[in-house]
Amino acid sequence: MVPERILITGCNRGIGYELVRQLIEQRCPPKQIFATVRDPSSLQNKKLIDLAAKHPKVVLIKLETTDENSIKQAVKEVEKHLNGAGLNLLINNAGVMPESNLETADAADFMSVYNINVVGPFLLAKELLPFLEKAAAEHKGKPFSCNKSAIINISTLLGSIERTPDIFSAYPVLSYRCSKAALNMLTRCQSLGYKKDGILCTAIHPGWVQTDLGGPNAPLTVEQSVCGILKVLGSLSEKHSGMHMDWEGNVIPW
Repeated sequence: MVPERILITGCNRGIGYELVRQLIEQRCPPKQIFATVRDPSSLQNKKLIDLAAKHPKVVLIKLETTDENSIKQAVKEVEKHLNGAGLNLLINNAGVMPESNLETADAADFMSVYNINVVGPFLLAKELLPFLEKAAAEHKGKPFSCNKSAIINISTLLGSIERTPDIFSAYPVLSYRCSKAALNMLTRCQSLGYKKDGILCTAIHPGWVQTDLGGPNAPLTVEQSVCGILKVLGSLSEKHSGMHMDWEGNVIPW
């Protein structure tokens, strides 16, 4: 069983696109998948456009997560398509990873990365909260799960403060690391603040994946990572809310 109504950010390529593709090809696919991209009509999004044309359950939504007005407009569009129903699952997948380190990072780098990797996910979840609450109310009495109501923030092992000494020298990426540590804190806060509403909140590390962000030498294919992520999402319960987990279901220390 998969959530009935899902919104995923950053669906033009990589993990975001593959999440849409694998979800729609499930034996019992979601009733609606809101796939967000900056420009739904761009030829750069041809694969996603073709997928949506083939599967009417995939709804393309224009969204720039660094623009608060764009977020509000996207949520209004989602509301129209929901037609009174709730939203079961928000997957904040969009993100960037500049190659900055202690010597090269500057204020502009940090602010840009934080806006995309932290502020965007926060604002989007905030605007979608009424629909996540509605989904939770529709399943009142049922245990926490992604089928009921959930926020999943795509994070990274590089955001783990405890694991930093093991892998810092190989992957300094300073602003990215700090932004994902902040995203982990946001997840933890959301899990506590939204617990009363019945909304599960978990951070997921997708592994080191062969995407534009992960590079061609990564050990995981996008297909393998997303297959694992979907299995983990299907297994999440209240005990996992506020945790940081990887694509295989292992807990990552903060």
